[in-house]
Amino acid sequence: MALKLIQRFPVPGQFGIQRYPALGLRPTRLLCPSRLDQPVCVACLCTTAGGCIRTQGCRKLQQELGKRTLTTTIIREPTFVASSSVKLHRDSGPRFRLTQLHRPTDEEEKSFQKRVDACSSSRQVFSLLRSVAIMSDTMAASALHRVADLEQAENSLKDPSVLENDTIRALCLQLEEDSRRLTDAGVVSSLLACTRLFLDPWSTLMVRLVSESQERLDRREMSVGLLCTLGQAMLAIEGPGCVMLGQVMKQIQKKKPSKWSLAELVAVYRFLQGGVVIDGKCRNLLNAMHTHAATVIASMGPSAVSQILNALVVLNQTQAMPLVISLCKQAVRHVPHFTDEELTAVLGALMHFGHSDHFFVEAMERYVPTMVFTSHPETVTKVSQFFSRRNILSPTVLDPIAESFIYRADDYSTSQVARQIMAFGKLGYVPPNADNLFRKVENILHSRFSHFQPRTLLNLLHSCTLVERFPVNYMDKVFSNFFLQQLQDQGTGMDHYILAQLTQMYMTIKLECPFYKGPKLHPKHRIKSFLLMGRSIESPLDMLLYNVVKVGLVDLLGSRSYFASRVLTPYCYTIDVEMKLDEKGYVLPASRHADVHKRIALCIDGEKRFTTNQRQLLGKEAIKQRHLRCLGYEVVQIPFYEFEELRSKSDIVNYLHQKIFPHTYRLSW
Repeated sequence: MALKLIQRFPVPGQFGIQRYPALGLRPTRLLCPSRLDQPVCVACLCTTAGGCIRTQGCRKLQQELGKRTLTTTIIREPTFVASSSVKLHRDSGPRFRLTQLHRPTDEEEKSFQKRVDACSSSRQVFSLLRSVAIMSDTMAASALHRVADLEQAENSLKDPSVLENDTIRALCLQLEEDSRRLTDAGVVSSLLACTRLFLDPWSTLMVRLVSESQERLDRREMSVGLLCTLGQAMLAIEGPGCVMLGQVMKQIQKKKPSKWSLAELVAVYRFLQGGVVIDGKCRNLLNAMHTHAATVIASMGPSAVSQILNALVVLNQTQAMPLVISLCKQAVRHVPHFTDEELTAVLGALMHFGHSDHFFVEAMERYVPTMVFTSHPETVTKVSQFFSRRNILSPTVLDPIAESFIYRADDYSTSQVARQIMAFGKLGYVPPNADNLFRKVENILHSRFSHFQPRTLLNLLHSCTLVERFPVNYMDKVFSNFFLQQLQDQGTGMDHYILAQLTQMYMTIKLECPFYKGPKLHPKHRIKSFLLMGRSIESPLDMLLYNVVKVGLVDLLGSRSYFASRVLTPYCYTIDVEMKLDEKGYVLPASRHADVHKRIALCIDGEKRFTTNQRQLLGKEAIKQRHLRCLGYEVVQIPFYEFEELRSKSDIVNYLHQKIFPHTYRLSW
């Protein structure tokens, strides 16, 4: 029978348990099964849920009176927790009775679930378990899941000793003894809970649950939801190459998504995002799921909307934009009801797919002022990022965020501090309490300067300069060889965007802070043009708007030779249109270099240089025009919204004349 058990439970290449994969994380393999070849130790007999730990190491299969037990020897690793190292005698500790004949009613199970969810510590869960004389296997599994919820850290338990508690050991022992009599739901849910508690995959309890799961899977009678639960457990135990996982996927693919309930649909999305879909596999299944999801959106609650959007991000379903748009419309109804985690996922998905809905923005404007002082810091930060990423300038949202920042920033991580200030810099917005806001930023920099990652710090300081808050006290550190070397060593090194940020900060200090006497940025770290392909700190020219302006300029000046287009200055900025004037105010040919008394820089600002909902320049465009003025240019702004009102060619010529030569009376030329 032991041999049959081993054959039923495939030996993986590597074994490991990590926390229940949170939306797209792959499990970490920790244990190698090669120790099965070691000699058997007679002294290693125990029937605890977690097996035994001995200094010399042994692993044994025992067959006794037709009952299977598997004890294991494990090696503790930093992210691994064995369920127990001491034998639990069958006559010690609390005893549980898992009933199948007279199961609790649905109301009793719901009541128990509410009480479990209300527990704020493992001790409360154990106390609740001891107060229940008879429970179902699903109730037992839900208790284990709640302990996992409360105790999980990154890749381990916060308090590993929680598994030494007599209550949880007795419960695991009962699940082990009654594994044959558990329901399908009880088996797979308990198995998943054990993986979330980082139990030894070779313990008797785990092997029995896996064995039972394999038998139930072979019957092909599991529902879609149970298949997903089993798949998540096996993904945590063995990873994507698991044989049972392949069986689970085959059975799911044979079922028709159009007949799934909403709960089953969400369960499959969550399962697939855990790392099962590799190299574009399951495309037909995903397309069928997207089609079905679009038909049931009206019945989706906050949790379903959030989970499906998050799954679409993890699975990178860029072809599912119609579904994303429909989910965003449904999200409008649930904005006040999202949990912090759900709202964070929704905002992250909308940023990923580059979508925003007018009604969703309005709902956020009503909701954000009520939550900024109480919500999780990451949620507040995500709100800032969403509005800045979508170029939405909303004082209704940004002002409360700025106010809450002053009171809560000490509890924010350095990344959260930087991302919130970056939103203000990106939008070029200075809130009413700017003095207090940036004084708080300065205090944080003073107390936690060494805690900032180099790129995070650079982004923060650069964002401050966009809104004319100059971090002069920190420029000597930014331009130091030590900091520049840190930037070089981090990530992909110093790309063009980082060099552009450093160069623009150097120009800011030179042009707007002439009293600065500290170190300068070494020439090798300066670039020649801020206009870069892809991510750039200078917006490209709107060619459609430029072509119309160009025709008007030719009519105004009489010749194309009197102005130059897209001129790269020695100061890294690219001017849309440059005109040169002599001392008497006459326009010189663009090729003329002598006798130039004045230069005019025409900024032909298309829609992308402004915030989407207000006619305000983005921060990177505002600093460009400030610097051009400091360099001696007369800056003439030609915004798209003024040009759109012009109806005829003569209107365009007159408009350009009034913009460029407001004090010159034009008869004709």
